[in-house]
Amino acid sequence: MLKANIHSIETAGTVDGTGIRYIVFFQGCPLRCKFCHNPDTWTTESHNQKTVKELVDDALKYKEFFNFSNGGVTASGGEPLLQKEFLLEFFKELKSQGIHTALDTCGYTDIDDNLLNIIDYTDLFLFDIKNLDADGHKELTSKDNDKILKFLKLLDEKNKEIWIKIVLLTGITDTPEYLEKLATYLSDFKSIKTIELL
Repeated sequence: MLKANIHSIETAGTVDGTGIRYIVFFQGCPLRCKFCHNPDTWTTESHNQKTVKELVDDALKYKEFFNFSNGGVTASGGEPLLQKEFLLEFFKELKSQGIHTALDTCGYTDIDDNLLNIIDYTDLFLFDIKNLDADGHKELTSKDNDKILKFLKLLDEKNKEIWIKIVLLTGITDTPEYLEKLATYLSDFKSIKTIELL
């Protein structure tokens, strides 16, 4: 039976997608962002393991709130895509129950069959852009951004709804020059519906 390493759960989130949301924070992240606000999610180890059924049954308690507010379930983290097999089954089951799904991701992942299937079962992508510059991204996060930008382009090609999240860092990602470069880059994406500056 599939089990996921879970960091925590929030049952009435309002900033991680549309409406009132049940948010599952998955344990583990491939990045090491210098500005991370929850580094306790970095390690993949967790004493809190859940099955798909346990999470779905718990989320269903809030379905009336989802229906009333156009809400649903958001997978966040850490990085949920480190546990792709579980995430796929989780989202499949949620969609079978008519629940809106959102994935909050840093985008650092390989494009494989599991990912392609997850995309099909995901209604909304909350996508972090840390830094467009490959070297700058590696300096900030310990990884380059090649996989991230490829994933973002794939989502756009598949016409998936994307909300971009950008952390403004003094002298790095808040300069007029950088923001103009970013705006030019993102303007080519037809599936981006929202850009949030944090």
